Amino acid sequence: MAKVLDVVTGQVTPYLDVVKDKINSLCAGLEPWQVVVYTCGGTLVFVTVKNILFNEEQTLKNRTKSSFFRYLKMIPIVKRKIAEEKNKMLSDMEASFHKSVDGYQKALPATGLKMLLLRIFLRTSPLIVTGRFSPTSPLIDTGRFSPTSPLIVTSRSSTTSPLIVTGSFSPTSSLIVTGWFSPTSPLITYGLFAWSNPLHPDVFPDVRKMEAEVVRMCCTMFNGDEQTCGTMTSGGTESILLACLTYRNIARDNGVNFPEMIVPVTVHASFDKAASYFRMKITHIPLDKVTGKVDIKAMRRAINKNTCMLVGSAPGFPHGIIDDIEEIAALGKKYNIPVHVDSCLGGFLVPFMEKAGYPIPTVDFRLPGVTSISADTHKYGFAPKGSSVILYRNPDFRQKQFFVQPEWPGGIYATSTTGGSRAGAIIAACWATMMHIGLDGYVESTRKIIKTARYIAKGLREIEGMVVYGEPLMSVVGMGSDRFNIFRLADILTSRGYNLNALQYPDSLHLCCTLVHTKEGVADKFLSDVRNSVEEILQDPQDHAIGGMGAIYGMAQSIPDKKMVGELAGCYLEAMYSTNKE
Repeated sequence: MAKVLDVVTGQVTPYLDVVKDKINSLCAGLEPWQVVVYTCGGTLVFVTVKNILFNEEQTLKNRTKSSFFRYLKMIPIVKRKIAEEKNKMLSDMEASFHKSVDGYQKALPATGLKMLLLRIFLRTSPLIVTGRFSPTSPLIDTGRFSPTSPLIVTSRSSTTSPLIVTGSFSPTSSLIVTGWFSPTSPLITYGLFAWSNPLHPDVFPDVRKMEAEVVRMCCTMFNGDEQTCGTMTSGGTESILLACLTYRNIARDNGVNFPEMIVPVTVHASFDKAASYFRMKITHIPLDKVTGKVDIKAMRRAINKNTCMLVGSAPGFPHGIIDDIEEIAALGKKYNIPVHVDSCLGGFLVPFMEKAGYPIPTVDFRLPGVTSISADTHKYGFAPKGSSVILYRNPDFRQKQFFVQPEWPGGIYATSTTGGSRAGAIIAACWATMMHIGLDGYVESTRKIIKTARYIAKGLREIEGMVVYGEPLMSVVGMGSDRFNIFRLADILTSRGYNLNALQYPDSLHLCCTLVHTKEGVADKFLSDVRNSVEEILQDPQDHAIGGMGAIYGMAQSIPDKKMVGELAGCYLEAMYSTNKE
């Protein structure tokens, strides 16, 4: 070893001498303090340039673009014009919300209203008086009812029920349509547990038991084993946030300062929210142009030392396409990276597809690489809004989701999810719904929904000028056109009473089939209306005049500064909380 070191030293020493002589010549004639200042200054410049060129959070291109628009908006005339447009948009949006109300209560009543007066107040609501929330109203069929109106118009609750008092009851339309919402429905369970709080399991042991059973039933649905575990959450967004938080925490424990998630470009926007909340990098992978699934080769190329999780959708929100979860799970297994399956939308369809006669590729815990799954109980699980589950392969993952503060003067503070206090009534109602519907009920609803969705997809493909994206195996059907602006179709269908989701990149629409659409004649009526609308459009396919959401999406895509688009969207959110009706 000594001989080797001598050889290496002998070869390196001449080069070190050259470097030393060069540095000495550069510093010749300088005072010591100058050497120190120049060295520190040079180091500072080097580090600054390095940070500019190699920033982990944003690429140089994005930062340059962002800076350009930020300085552009500082120009007085530009700043003034933007403010005028934003104020006009905010006013228009507020006016649209105010049209459906007579006025706003801006302070607590001096004396609380008696129950009879409260019921009279609710019954005289303009929405109820006009019949928009009558038992036979089409708004009930489409799920467009107010949280309290179904209880009032159907008289399903007593006058003293906390369901009426709190106005917190939110049944789903499918339960009403199918008759699952009755005076003895498990959804009435909400009233029995309206003031329960799972933060205190010793005080509310039944709620603790119900939550544990909901999680265990979901683990079984997704073919988990005894180690599979999870928690209930307030919705799909929280489930996704917690999964990302878990994998970020694991990565940080392993020395990764800026963890990165690799996701399909069609993944739910909650992953972008998680990246923003938790200071993570998110890399969006493009789709295969034929299948509409995430490009597995591109995903493999994106994997690096900072990758903390891979994500696939089952199905994706935009077009209802199931990503190749088997391949993604194999990547995760090969590179020892956690894999999350986002099944928030299809979580209560996926487990029952095979039994319903519509088998799909494996997407659950049967795949060794899958480490977590998110699924919404309040969608096709038909539970009241505000419930979802996040499932993990084993407790080691779930532990990283928990938050514990052992040094708080108020005691040891420990929570399993984002919230502290939570609504035990939501948990109880979810449990009751799942117990009431049962395996046979979910299989039957899945069979009806998938049969209808595929019937609609087939019918859309037969309409001239219409395109169905990929091969939607589940309930969402994404549609576009290669002949005309698809938002023109959206405008016409909106005028006929439909409400389809507008999508972008590419411009498209989607229909999310529910039990409502399985009613006799509904699917045929929709296809007939689409067919007639397209025939009308094809008489002048190059006409680009659009309004409504189509105009908004068209404008958004034409604005190069996406932060500006975000600010305009913020106007909509601001208007939702406005009580300034004149």
